[in-house]
Amino acid sequence: MLEHLQTEARNPASARLDELTSVEIVALMNREDATIAAVVATQSREIARGIDAIADRLSRGGRLIYCGAGTSGRLGVLDASECPPTFQSDPSQIVGLIAGGERAMFRAVEGAEDSPELGANDLRDIAISANDVVCGIAASGRTPYVVGAVRHARSIGAFTIAVVCTTNSEVAAEVELVIAPVVGAEVLTGSTRLKAGTATKMVLNALTTGAMVRTGKTFGNLMVDLKATNRKLIARSNRIVRTLTGLDVATAEALLHECGGEVKTAIVAHHTRYSPQESRAKLQAAGGRIRDAMGVTPLNVAKIERPLRLDLVLGIDGGGTGTRTLLATAMTGEVIARGEAGPSNIQSVGVDNALQALDDSIDQAFRNANLPRSKVGAICLGLAGIDRQEGLDIINGWANRSAVSDHVTVANDATLLLAAGTPDGWGLAVIAGTGSIAFVRTPTGAVGRCGGWGYTLGDEGSAYVIALRALRAACRAHDRVGEPTVLVERFVKRMGVNDPPSWIPAIYRGVWDRAAIAGMAPVVLEAAAEGDVIAAEIVRDEADELARTAYAAVANIGLEKDNLPVALAGGLFLNSDRFREQFLTSLRKFGIHPGHVTPVEEPAMGAVVIARKSLA
Repeated sequence: MLEHLQTEARNPASARLDELTSVEIVALMNREDATIAAVVATQSREIARGIDAIADRLSRGGRLIYCGAGTSGRLGVLDASECPPTFQSDPSQIVGLIAGGERAMFRAVEGAEDSPELGANDLRDIAISANDVVCGIAASGRTPYVVGAVRHARSIGAFTIAVVCTTNSEVAAEVELVIAPVVGAEVLTGSTRLKAGTATKMVLNALTTGAMVRTGKTFGNLMVDLKATNRKLIARSNRIVRTLTGLDVATAEALLHECGGEVKTAIVAHHTRYSPQESRAKLQAAGGRIRDAMGVTPLNVAKIERPLRLDLVLGIDGGGTGTRTLLATAMTGEVIARGEAGPSNIQSVGVDNALQALDDSIDQAFRNANLPRSKVGAICLGLAGIDRQEGLDIINGWANRSAVSDHVTVANDATLLLAAGTPDGWGLAVIAGTGSIAFVRTPTGAVGRCGGWGYTLGDEGSAYVIALRALRAACRAHDRVGEPTVLVERFVKRMGVNDPPSWIPAIYRGVWDRAAIAGMAPVVLEAAAEGDVIAAEIVRDEADELARTAYAAVANIGLEKDNLPVALAGGLFLNSDRFREQFLTSLRKFGIHPGHVTPVEEPAMGAVVIARKSLA
């Protein structure tokens, strides 16, 4: 009976579901969903057995056939349909069958799941054989359509698997392998599209991904056997070839075109110097495995040879918003070309994306110089997110594999700013942009910092904090709780809304995220310059707080406070003379008397300076 099924049990945590607010419903569902991964992990051995069985049958020309009804059937069809574009597998290799046929994907077909004969007949229609694997999917473990399908499949020698979300199920007695992530009662009683559906999708993901890896569809963690059928996949194909060859975008595109868009063929052709036809033959003989076709590892593949240009250096400034590369002469430091790319902070965008951004910016710099990418005399990389040995190892490994230079220096923001903005590379460096931080370096090389706690814990004197304080003051002014300020009407105009209450959806549900809010700091600075009392107070307070942070950095490390070299960077310092002077005035108030003060517009110039010094 249905009432005895685990998938039909009532969940006491959601007994008052209809009385909850939207926020409470989301929180409840999130708590329940958080248990799913651990439950799936209990089935690791069974899933691994399934992967081995599927990979074995696929390598012998067999198929994986999913059978299910309702949500379970749709999940099987979905997983099957995603394999050809992801792995360039034949569409007939992984098949999804759903009770009621194709129309059941979009609308329930009444009674279709109640016929075991229909399950067996659907398998007969696609000429099932003993070489195939049939995976029956049924959250309840009792769906007649699925029971009939796996029973017939096993009778003719196919390997049978059941993916269920209950114990001691009816279908378990009909198969050779049971995968049973028992997720417990659903938030909405009996709605197995929820936790049971999520657990099932995770299992199917593991089965097909694992089998495809085992049959040579990947190289390392790259989808080298993908089929580029849209712009995203075309771009991914190009990126994979660049990652494993070191080629630039245009050359990788030409190689892929020559190889018929086949990523694996292009990789083998590049590294073996075989023709596309010979490379295909090598891959076929190796069962499609690049590693076997070439006898190399990913690290071997990625290391390439480049022409030497020891008369050039590279300086890179990379962070969470973008990466800038300067290509300069080693003799004079003259910049001959620039390159820009996306973020290269490994903590925020991941290792692969960060390293790709570095390569892209270097490629662009050489293209803009009308030069082939070469191995240069020295490179300095000023990178955010590289503050532990693990990060340094990642960057040094990339530099070695990509043959960028034999002289590699990895620096932080402070080192770059001080190299670019002070006579001898030591002193005080302060950044006031979206966030804020103060760095110090002594003549002997000791370093320190204050601030940099981020927008929740700190960022005093930053564009974000100034704009946020001003927005709050404008809200108080509108409510007639705080002092009047022109900021009310100016924020309404700047944000393109009708009235102050419209700030609420704009901020909480619209495009006005942290970076966008920080971009409104000039509105506050302009109002302050025109004499608005509230705006002027905010600017003065934040300049004071940033100066207090800088003073602490200097005092903590024991730097001499008179004639101190100071380098300033970030949009607030570079774009607002008023804020810069207010900060320096506050700095003097705290007893620090700047000597050489330099606004640094291009921190990457500091990387060029350091790269050149490394050759001395």
